Amino acid sequence: MPPSLLNDGFAAASDQGRICSVAARGQRDLQQQVKVYPSLFPNPPVDDAMLSALALSTAFIAPWCGAGQLRIANRASLWVTAEDWQIDNVATALDDVTATVSACVAVAGGATPAAGDELAQFLADIRDELAASAAFAAVQPLWIDEVRRMLTADAREWRWRAARADDETQVPTFAEYLANADNYGASFVNASHWIATGDEQTLNHLPELLAVSRAVQQVLRLVNDLASYERDVKTGDLNCLMLGVDRVEVERQAADRIGQCRALLQSLHGSCPQQALYLAREIGFTTGFYHGTDFWGSHER
Repeated sequence: MPPSLLNDGFAAASDQGRICSVAARGQRDLQQQVKVYPSLFPNPPVDDAMLSALALSTAFIAPWCGAGQLRIANRASLWVTAEDWQIDNVATALDDVTATVSACVAVAGGATPAAGDELAQFLADIRDELAASAAFAAVQPLWIDEVRRMLTADAREWRWRAARADDETQVPTFAEYLANADNYGASFVNASHWIATGDEQTLNHLPELLAVSRAVQQVLRLVNDLASYERDVKTGDLNCLMLGVDRVEVERQAADRIGQCRALLQSLHGSCPQQALYLAREIGFTTGFYHGTDFWGSHER
């Protein structure tokens, strides 16, 4: 074996080991958050494997970051998990969903969480850590908008599922479903991460970054649905494969959108090269990860 291959292998493995160590530290922080807010994270589905997967995803998507720099991204990802569980599995009526949306949007804007509202309190923790940055006041409206977009999209999907439960023919179109991809939560996580770690250049281009992030998010929605179809059938969740399109068509749609994202990321590269790479790695990591599993542990409704 040529010495250059040995050297390359050593360097690659060393870097991967460093990234995994960052992820291990991130997982320990997430385990602590689960202990702080136990009602938000039933096990299953929120088991240690899921927490590990969340921490690994942020560490490999942004390998230039240390554990401290990824704390907000990890916690935001965990909050998305809690919010999704509350709306999809805990809420039994539209009034429950509406109350959750209203409370969390208000907290994002600076309100004090109601006593006992662990979901809102966890979001307030994230907000307060972001607010420690002097730049937060200028970009907080964009962050609030991401919270609102995600929660509104989740509420919309709740209504779709309720309608489908009454009549299986009452489903959104594929286009409507994909346009609702904000409920995936990736752009909220990205916004939180960029605000927590972004330099002036990143923050100045945050609207453009978020616009491309939402295009990336649609790819992630499709890739997720391809991986989770069998589970979604069992749990009653919506999935794009339930909307009159087959797997071949969804794969084609995903490939087309990846091509569109490449062009968008190329346009971002001049102003925000690291964040363009971040979004490219987000697509790449998620696509690879979902070839074998998804984030949720096994659960039944």
